[in-house]
Amino acid sequence: MSLQPVLLAGQWRAAQSTGSFRAANPATGETLPGEYPVSAWADADAALTAAGGSAAILRALPDDERAERVARFLNRFAERLEARSAEIVDLAHLETALPKKPRLADVELPRTTNQLRQAAAAALEGSWALPTIDPKINLRSILAPIGPVVVFGPNNFPFAYSGAAGGDFASAIAAGNPVIAKAHPLHPGTTRLLAEEAFAAVGEAGLPAALVQLLYHLEPESGLRLVSDPRVGAVGFTGSRAAGLRLKAAADAAGRPIYLELSSINPVVFLPGALAERGAKLAEEFAGSCLLGGGQFCTNPGLVILLAGDAAEHFIAAVKQRFDAATPPPLLSSGGQRSLGESVHALQSAGASLVTGGAPLPPPGCRYANTLLRVTGAQFLAAPDKLQTEAFGSTALLVVVRDGKEAAAVLAHLEGNLTGSLYSDTAGADEPLYRELAALLRPRVGRLLNDKMPTGVAVSPAMNHGGPYPATGHPGFTAVGMPATLRRFAMLQCYDSVRPDRLPVALRDANPNGRMWRLIDGQWSQGPCSGK
Repeated sequence: MSLQPVLLAGQWRAAQSTGSFRAANPATGETLPGEYPVSAWADADAALTAAGGSAAILRALPDDERAERVARFLNRFAERLEARSAEIVDLAHLETALPKKPRLADVELPRTTNQLRQAAAAALEGSWALPTIDPKINLRSILAPIGPVVVFGPNNFPFAYSGAAGGDFASAIAAGNPVIAKAHPLHPGTTRLLAEEAFAAVGEAGLPAALVQLLYHLEPESGLRLVSDPRVGAVGFTGSRAAGLRLKAAADAAGRPIYLELSSINPVVFLPGALAERGAKLAEEFAGSCLLGGGQFCTNPGLVILLAGDAAEHFIAAVKQRFDAATPPPLLSSGGQRSLGESVHALQSAGASLVTGGAPLPPPGCRYANTLLRVTGAQFLAAPDKLQTEAFGSTALLVVVRDGKEAAAVLAHLEGNLTGSLYSDTAGADEPLYRELAALLRPRVGRLLNDKMPTGVAVSPAMNHGGPYPATGHPGFTAVGMPATLRRFAMLQCYDSVRPDRLPVALRDANPNGRMWRLIDGQWSQGPCSGK
């Protein structure tokens, strides 16, 4: 069987490979058709050279023309994905075992096309670049394209986070950069279909042919070399902490910006008044969130803090009942099943006792029992690092603390997370404790929620899908929420006394489109700059 071609330098061509791999259906264990290359460094080198040439072409375009072409590409790409949606959804279902409906067809693919269109709108409007003008001294600055961006897609979102279509991809392109997409080996065929439509849209938009390139897999050493190459402008990565930190070390050593989304256990605190007021409803809400999609979400609630008492025990019993009654769906791979088992074992070795689950399920499919574990607050405080091991699946650790003081101590030992949720009663009895605990939780999470589960990440300009390490590699950036996402893939450029006709159009006195917000003499304005 011949290897699938890679997309390099404006053409689909045979890879220079060091090996090959095939995807498997995690619902059946069946090996799927299609053999994909593990690219040698020569492929990555060729991609970098071609991307550098595309970046030079993009930089040479007037800013407004580049934005128009990029927006045309993103909008056309979204249309092409919608036209081919049935085929794309069918293949993603085979490679991931995620349900066609509603997950892939009705939720994730529309989210992906929505992100592409939002990125197009941000590119056209232009405020994302934060044009800033000090007319008194004729000093002007703007965010501009940073250069070729490498995007590593994760295993759990084959569309919305894909290296060839997801949020990082859309943001990097909208900011004016070419992208080298690194597919996830669990769904290479799906990524190939996405890249085919992206490549077709590139031609329709009149952009450089190597704007989008695709590599399926690399040896670890080549991946490290890729992210640290001086031709790279920036890197976006979503995946495991171990792999992400290896890439970060290589990129950091070479001074290459890298934006990571890593692990998160997303703590949820149920205050006593909330449990007393609506404990049964909260058990149902929590179980639904934790079990959603087999728990394979980066915002899956994996740590629960409860104050000891009858209400807490009733809550635990109700959650156990729901966990036991729900049929676990297939995990994304046999490797995911194995990793989940190792994480559960690590939690038990650190002192957690099993409430339910805790074992892989027999074939067909890569499945693992819905799992609840529990510890006391004292046990958690004795081994906080080990008891924050991420278990990527329908698994949660319940921490039952003696009182508010111990709850505060637990929160004080938490690592950085994407989200943190606090549930309180509606009558105000929990308010003093809420204020104390929220103050501790707030700096440890990117998104703070009240009376709401964290699963579900709205594609909104106000969203922060980021947080302190180890949730991400940098707490100042988000992977979701345009236009902020574009700013990761840009460099700040300053113009000092540069003649007006030599300035980017966004920095000239006239507002180029009348809609762009610019900071002029310390005031945000959509009007012209009146000069000195």
